[in-house]
Amino acid sequence: MAFTPLHDRVLVRRIEGEDKTKGGLIIPDSAKEKPAEGEIVSAGPGARKDSGELIAPSVKAGDKILFGKWSGTEVKLDGEDLLIMKESDILGIIS
Repeated sequence: MAFTPLHDRVLVRRIEGEDKTKGGLIIPDSAKEKPAEGEIVSAGPGARKDSGELIAPSVKAGDKILFGKWSGTEVKLDGEDLLIMKESDILGIIS
């Protein structure tokens, strides 16, 4: 896939949650919540200050992140469901 987001946007692949509870019950797809964890697929070059100076993004491809439940715009690229969101929608990097 050859897609690079513009400005301070990032392309994110959701990390799917568990299919079972700790007690061993299987959770059906209709009852699952959308995961709020993801992996950065690609990141744009960054935002620009009023002076024109480029502010580099804080995340890079491969970073695992946590984001808000309703963050981003869902897109389908090469048959894969991904999210495009602004860097400011990212809550933090999971290490």
